[in-house]
Amino acid sequence: MNWPQIVSIARQATASITWQEALGFVTGAVCVWLLVKENIWTWPIGIANNVFSIVVFYRARLFGDMSLQFIFVAVSLYGWWHWLHPDDLHRGEVKVGRISFWPAVILSAISALAIIMLAQGLRRIPGTTPWPDATTTCLSVTAIFMQSRKWIENWWIWIAVDVISIALYFYKHIPLFALLYAVFMVMCIIGLRQWHRDLAQAKPATA
Repeated sequence: MNWPQIVSIARQATASITWQEALGFVTGAVCVWLLVKENIWTWPIGIANNVFSIVVFYRARLFGDMSLQFIFVAVSLYGWWHWLHPDDLHRGEVKVGRISFWPAVILSAISALAIIMLAQGLRRIPGTTPWPDATTTCLSVTAIFMQSRKWIENWWIWIAVDVISIALYFYKHIPLFALLYAVFMVMCIIGLRQWHRDLAQAKPATA
């Protein structure tokens, strides 16, 4: 493949990018970076990202991911409130922690059941990709709930979502969102390492 062919392919890929997709890319990247830094502005920026994503996913017929954005808005409002009003056990700040056994089992079971049910529903809609769409949708709900509680394992769920989403969005011809989720994956790895350090530093203080 020569250089003119590469340029032509790049032009074709970028020609379909809408301003909603571009703003979704920017707000999504900023949102995750703020989450890595445990900055409360991650929530309102994330809500803005949800609004742009609704338009992008509707046009791509990714109805599971589109519906997911409405759930994200609701959970983001909860997470925003929870970070602003932590309980007394956190002494004025929600701390990074680990999910305990039974909540992990319950969330895993609910996620698996939700994926199966949503995939079966999406199969009836022409032009959809039922299983990838259902998987990313349901795992994202699980991850953002865990994020609102500052459970460190949320990063592993997000990484799994990112890997599936990169392939799915390339397949659905929304390359900028595929690139965004590749950026997300890198940021998730950084966030996981950062939260591990925060958790390690918090243990001596707690002791």
